[in-house]
Amino acid sequence: MKKILVVLNQANITQLQTLESLSATLVFATFGHDVSVLLQDAALSLMSPKAKFNTQQHAFKFASNLVESLELYDIEHIYIEQQQKDHPFAQNTQINVHPIVFDATFIHTFDQVIYW
Repeated sequence: MKKILVVLNQANITQLQTLESLSATLVFATFGHDVSVLLQDAALSLMSPKAKFNTQQHAFKFASNLVESLELYDIEHIYIEQQQKDHPFAQNTQINVHPIVFDATFIHTFDQVIYW
């Protein structure tokens, strides 16, 4: 079983890539890998479940809907960078996030790091 860190940095509603990245993350977890997720930059918007999907305005469903289901796939470690812990999305989320220092020491605790 590999220990995988998935680093997401794309926004919730503007990128199909975000939805695909989260879907692939869930597949890794389904096949028994120990998966952790790091939300960076625009991906902090994934912590906001308040957005309402409107088929007239949005081409794709919100990726934040998948973030809420991460715990169902035993993905318990959702990280944000220490300097982003005071961001409004991080302050107003229902998701249990862990602030970390994203450095070489942290990265070396994983077998594989995937950036999306």
